[in-house]
Amino acid sequence: MLLYNTLTKKKEEFVPITPGKVSIYVCGPTVYDLIHIGNARPMIVFDTLRRYMEHKGYEVNYVSNFTDVDDKIIKKSIEEGISSSEVSERYIKECKQDMEHMNVRPATTHPRATQEIDGMVAMIGTLIEKGYAYEKNGTVYFSTRKDRYYGKLSHKNLDDLRSGFRSLQVSGEEEKEDPLDFVLWKPKKEGEPFWKSPWSEGRPGWHIECSVMSRKYLGDTIDIHAGGEDLIFPHHENEIAQSECCNGVPFAHYWLHNAFLNIDNRKMSKSLGNFFTVRDIEQHYDLQVLRLFMLSAHYRSPLNFSHDLMESAKSALERIRNAIDNLNYLIANAKTQAMTDAEKKNAGELPGAAKRFDDAMDDDINTADALAVIFDLVRFANSETNEESSKEFVRAIKDEILMLGDILGMVFEKKEEVLDSQIEALIEERQAARARKDFARADEIRNQLAQMGITLLDTREGVKWKRS
Repeated sequence: MLLYNTLTKKKEEFVPITPGKVSIYVCGPTVYDLIHIGNARPMIVFDTLRRYMEHKGYEVNYVSNFTDVDDKIIKKSIEEGISSSEVSERYIKECKQDMEHMNVRPATTHPRATQEIDGMVAMIGTLIEKGYAYEKNGTVYFSTRKDRYYGKLSHKNLDDLRSGFRSLQVSGEEEKEDPLDFVLWKPKKEGEPFWKSPWSEGRPGWHIECSVMSRKYLGDTIDIHAGGEDLIFPHHENEIAQSECCNGVPFAHYWLHNAFLNIDNRKMSKSLGNFFTVRDIEQHYDLQVLRLFMLSAHYRSPLNFSHDLMESAKSALERIRNAIDNLNYLIANAKTQAMTDAEKKNAGELPGAAKRFDDAMDDDINTADALAVIFDLVRFANSETNEESSKEFVRAIKDEILMLGDILGMVFEKKEEVLDSQIEALIEERQAARARKDFARADEIRNQLAQMGITLLDTREGVKWKRS
């Protein structure tokens, strides 16, 4: 299996640290709002990587964090007059719901930055002791000049960067010994959440969080570190510097990065009015359409999001689902059970399709080519099955399509239509549970309805619902 390693800028054969096991760390979202479709791309891409690794027989330890302390979270908490922990709790819950609807499986561990502060204080202390960090007025900085390998991931010319940073210095920057030095710990400001440390009451810098959580849940050296290409510099560069200077060993063997997502050939931006959350998309499409759209391009290729391309993905998904519906009909009405000799010969093509699928995925997770194999199978199903086909033959084709789709996290069988009366009955039960303060059951019912494609809206006039 070949993976493109950002560190070496080439495809490399994947060799795990421990045979049969894979450790993967993926940088998760900062939870101050609903996740947008830019967040969704790495979630879907690296969930697919994980699924394929498991398909190949690896035991995967997959860690993806939630950054739950950050300037944006604090700003939101001040605007709403609530604590920053209430903001992060709300949006972690919303993020998990969106992930579920995109069929992104929960990580083995979803650590939260605020629960790992002790580890961060300890790592910062070690970096100071080793001479890689220094404290100024309660702020602790990492000294990039002390790390002779700094810049190896982003392949940037550091002298040019330093001269550029000098011209952009702002208040407080003069405390740094070098313009590229970055914050490991910063003192609290009025009204901000804080933790005690040897240097000041404050909170950690963003970069140290991932280094600590990766080490705690995966070890000093991991197999794969992944995220969006916007994180290469400075976030991932700084993670490498902190981790390797502290631990004295390589941080990650393979660095994988997905390319940007643009909207109608422009960068997504609220100011341009082309900013879409996953919830916005769910108002118009089954999120399996979004997943298919994301996987229709190679993860390292820039991806352009547009209405026309989403409609094309919707049509493609319907084509597969219609084929599955037809195969289900043929299975239910088949006149014979066992394959004929001619069908056995035809069925002999199925292992070849599975091999082409694996070949595509082994070539740096080429989901576009893997999907092409599934569409070939759909065409095969449509042309080679009819009312005279045996149940065994039809089921073999259906199982192959569903199995390959599942590796990509795609759900090809349509959900049964939910009756309005069923929805109303569940809402009534949820209201009763809330009245008796059984909020666990109420949340359970809301999640059940969400899985059925039903979104609840709690309004002053009562509970309203709509189909996704």
